[in-house]
Amino acid sequence: MSSMGSAAEARAILYPYQRRWIDDQSRFKIGMFSRQTGKTYTSTLEIAEDMVKAEVEKRRVRWVILSRGERQAREAMEEGLKVHLRAYGAAFESLESDFHLADATSCKSLEVVMAHGSRVTALPANPDTARGFSANVFLDEFAFHADSRKIWAALFPVVSRNGLKLRVVSTPNGKGNKFYDLMTSAETAGWSKHVVDIYQAVADGLPRDVEALRAALNDPDAWAQEYELQWLDEASAWLSYDLINAVEHERAGIPQNYAGGPCYVGVDIGRRHDLFVIWVLEEVGDVLWTRELVTRRGASFAEQDGLLDDVFRRYRVLRCCMDQTGMGEKPVEDARHRHGSGRVEGVLFTSSSKLALATVGKQAFEDRRLRIPQGDEALRSDLHKLQKVASPTGAPRFVADSDSGGHADRAWACFLAVNAATGPAVVLPDHAVPSGPARGGLGRFTDPDAAFMPYRRMF
Repeated sequence: MSSMGSAAEARAILYPYQRRWIDDQSRFKIGMFSRQTGKTYTSTLEIAEDMVKAEVEKRRVRWVILSRGERQAREAMEEGLKVHLRAYGAAFESLESDFHLADATSCKSLEVVMAHGSRVTALPANPDTARGFSANVFLDEFAFHADSRKIWAALFPVVSRNGLKLRVVSTPNGKGNKFYDLMTSAETAGWSKHVVDIYQAVADGLPRDVEALRAALNDPDAWAQEYELQWLDEASAWLSYDLINAVEHERAGIPQNYAGGPCYVGVDIGRRHDLFVIWVLEEVGDVLWTRELVTRRGASFAEQDGLLDDVFRRYRVLRCCMDQTGMGEKPVEDARHRHGSGRVEGVLFTSSSKLALATVGKQAFEDRRLRIPQGDEALRSDLHKLQKVASPTGAPRFVADSDSGGHADRAWACFLAVNAATGPAVVLPDHAVPSGPARGGLGRFTDPDAAFMPYRRMF
């Protein structure tokens, strides 16, 4: 099949809002799209068309895709660009290498190369990857990029100086990021801007049941932001989306990544309406990495005890802080009996203790000494819904709307785990060393003296 025939087929499956985006050949354009509207798929089709056109004309083009993380960069290539190039019948070579960053770490660089030298590179976004190329650029889900302003500062001078194209697309993610600035400020007055909320997408033919989506999400704030494209006012949010973005990492929240180091655990007790949450942090250098996040709704106390015991068995837990308020009295007492009063601490939730917990937790976010799972929308919503308000007496208190995702239960479990890492060093008894393989194949600790090493506090 000819390229022109393949192009016609590819165009035929697009909805009008997608055609408007691709047909707009403005040098600088930015799109704010609802979730589930195919913004990455559409944007990579534009790149594919540019590459095919260059091949036909025997010239070369250069594109860079900067995504939220390695997984998203790979998805843009595998589920977007390569699909489109194959539909065009275009031949290409796939390459993968390590891109070395200024902090001595590295990330995967994924590339597609065509016969006449046209090339697309997909990378996780950070200031180093942003300044490393002179190319047309596609910023995918830019509102969710950590360090979005630093990325912009590194990127835009190169793009603007060399007459290159820039494509920016995202769903809103609060007001504390560069995407918000670009969509609302005068500095982009000359840009071409596209706005497609869920209602516009459905009106253009996207097959979605709006009311079913809204009911399934069951979160008015998330619906307003992610589907109706409203900018949420973050003035009262304890953790802004910018803070949350900055500590997300695609390797966090994976038990198999546990390296055998000291761990700190936070437990928020919930029996009927609220979630029961266990948050496990491993101290690696001066960073607290989330290794596992256990959530259950309606779990019996016996099941909750079993889940906590399993965490103590698989991880080297130095200290565990548990919500002792109300129904938490007995679970805390039982846990102290099973695992030792030196390692398990109950925390009574009062206005003052919650302020202290939240302050220590927020400091970890601000100092970027914490890593949390990337792209977990329920977690992000739970962390962001916590608000600090003034009581009638003027004293600060924390509130959070309750919905199907919880009552900020994950946020409090996180703060409890961070608090556990701030307490005095604990010496583990011999029986506390994990005796079996952790999930993911980590075997028992071979150095018995390691169990007795005190660890410094981070804060």
